[in-house]
Amino acid sequence: MMAKQVEQDQLYIGVDGGGTKCRATIYSVKHGVLGTGLGGPANPLHGLERTLESIMVSTQTALQDAGLRVEQVHELNAGLGLAGVNLPALYDKIMQWEHPFKQMFLTTDLHTACIGAHEGKDGAVIITGTGSCGFALVNGESVNYGGHGFAQGDMGSGAWMGLEAVKAVLLDLDKLGASTSLSKAFLHHFNANDAMGIAEQMAGQPSSGYAKLARYVIEHAKQNDPIALSIVTSGADYISRLARRLLELNPPRLSMIGGLSEPLLNWLDRDIAEQVSLPKQPPEMGAIYFAIQSVEQELLKANI
Repeated sequence: MMAKQVEQDQLYIGVDGGGTKCRATIYSVKHGVLGTGLGGPANPLHGLERTLESIMVSTQTALQDAGLRVEQVHELNAGLGLAGVNLPALYDKIMQWEHPFKQMFLTTDLHTACIGAHEGKDGAVIITGTGSCGFALVNGESVNYGGHGFAQGDMGSGAWMGLEAVKAVLLDLDKLGASTSLSKAFLHHFNANDAMGIAEQMAGQPSSGYAKLARYVIEHAKQNDPIALSIVTSGADYISRLARRLLELNPPRLSMIGGLSEPLLNWLDRDIAEQVSLPKQPPEMGAIYFAIQSVEQELLKANI
């Protein structure tokens, strides 16, 4: 009786939280996607309160988009895929949250991205957005590479590109490094007159602040600016090496997800680029699949 009720009536919400934004999708097994919502940054490594706030903003927006009442948040089985919760301390803090959902199931954004990209089946995924990392799940075995965070890792990511570009521009403007066309672009972007004007505005910026500058790096690399070209090719080389590590597990599919996935594809090693398939579903749908699987597992345990 209970299994039938779950199949017909249960509402789910999938939340994908990253360094720049938080996306939520409300889903009914009976009717499919009901609504979507968007919130701000949701990486608990960069602020737990901000993360929880972004989750709730995206949830409330999704409820409104779905035409559901605010109090129906208590009917939602939530699957959360969040950056940073691979660290046990952050995982525990999120799990201690007095959330408003019916149930909450937490995992990493890598895990849900992989589940979504391959519609619940085995595969590998590389995230190239604000940060970068790789994840593969094959025959119950998972591997996770990179994703060490800003600024000690995340090569090939938007934040890494932005940081490398800022460093190169400051050297150029102080006449201590090679000339780059990025300098003029950054002076205009920041409405600054010199290196100090840029440095002052970037002081204390989170990874998302640097990631916003990645589009300039890609644009100027296409125009063959040596500095921009060096940054992009170095980042793409890292992503290619990351892909090779994931492929050692022989996943049936490999996908790239994130704001830089399409721009970087042309810079990857050709044999790697040819193996990249488009993700079948977005990470927030992967979070829904994860929640559904978790609810089913709980029901099985309850019936044993």
